[in-house]
Amino acid sequence: MFLPIISKRISTSMAILLGFALTILTGGLLLMLPVCSRQGVATPFLDAVFTSASAVCVTGLVVHDTMTWWSPVGQALILLLIQIGGLGIITLSALVSMAAGRKIGMMQRAALQDSIGGSQLGGIVAMARFIIKSMALFELAGAGLLCFSFIPRYGLGKGAGFALFHAVSAFCNAGFDLMGEQGLFSSLTGFSADICVNLTVCALIILGGIGFFTWKDASDHGLRLKRYRMQTKAVLVMTLALILLPFLYFFFLEYQGLPLGERLLSSLFQAVTPRTAGFNTQDYGLMSDSGQALTILLMLVGASPGSTAGGMKITTLFVIFTVCTSVFSQSGQPKAFGRGIADAAIRQAVAILIVYLGLFLTGGIVISGLEGLPLGDCLFETASAVGTVGLTLGITPGLGSVSKLILILLMFIGRTGGLTLARAFVRDQMVVTGGRRYPLDSIAVG
Repeated sequence: MFLPIISKRISTSMAILLGFALTILTGGLLLMLPVCSRQGVATPFLDAVFTSASAVCVTGLVVHDTMTWWSPVGQALILLLIQIGGLGIITLSALVSMAAGRKIGMMQRAALQDSIGGSQLGGIVAMARFIIKSMALFELAGAGLLCFSFIPRYGLGKGAGFALFHAVSAFCNAGFDLMGEQGLFSSLTGFSADICVNLTVCALIILGGIGFFTWKDASDHGLRLKRYRMQTKAVLVMTLALILLPFLYFFFLEYQGLPLGERLLSSLFQAVTPRTAGFNTQDYGLMSDSGQALTILLMLVGASPGSTAGGMKITTLFVIFTVCTSVFSQSGQPKAFGRGIADAAIRQAVAILIVYLGLFLTGGIVISGLEGLPLGDCLFETASAVGTVGLTLGITPGLGSVSKLILILLMFIGRTGGLTLARAFVRDQMVVTGGRRYPLDSIAVG
């Protein structure tokens, strides 16, 4: 795999980028094979690479309906790419190396630490083992629950296969579905009133999105919340807030015309899924402009660091919020849960926010200009791509080659992370300047 080639000549950030890029290209070449399409014909290269990138980057944007275009072989390959993307290339490489009895060196451990968002090198291999066990447990449990809805509708074999596919897709926050027989690109709209499907998929999305280290804290400390790390507390608080507030909006302002039960389920589902999951039980094309705008904001925020999901991460928003609170209250150092926020975290949060907003806006403006489509629709797609979400207003299949390449790039950056990309290509400034410090000066802002 990729771990053995990591050395002092290749940074850990570059190793992560190369791992994802090579996996996407390999997946695309395999998806081109006639055996992967239902028609038995070769899929065009760009369409195959787009699908591979969407799967590996756990996004869910597609140019062909997954059920009606891809054969069972193609669907199995897509599921494998989703699992690889959700687990992480370097994490998978480490597990394969350990299974083969190879020793994991310091450079490889550092790459693994960067890949899963670890704060320290110690115990990182044990953490990788914990991740794979937890993923298997959650995905199999989710598949078992989905069987109660899918088997009665589709039969034993097909229902069980559908349950496993959607459980993996939901936990990895990918958003790929096999419901095209009900209507192309229909996602889970046929299950908007199904309690089992709604609650199971929501639970899998949340479990996959809160991050590996949140699971570890919960496993180690149970309900003793005071012992949790500050990051875990921030993740849990922000996750709760970013589900509850959108739920209230959708319930009271968006889905008033639905029966009460379906209204509750739809409001919850559409509050959970935008932060990188990509499933939907209601048509986003019928949503109000305000609802679409709220969904765009949720897509940009994303999930947690070290999770199966992408986006600029809820901890980034949390740090920005603490900085704003400290500025407006003139309380000095930004702080939360009795701890101060490190200056490095603040600088990174500001940089990430600017990068994601820049990519989202630039991509939307360029695609709108190229395709002659409404800017709002294009911004929805670019937010979905850079947030690795997969929700769509239906314009992706009809986009031209350049626009598809833009979405592929946005998905790639959204999954690997803007900082990873910068660190891979920009030399350490402390090396360039010799660690010099410059005199301070003031500048008026606001």
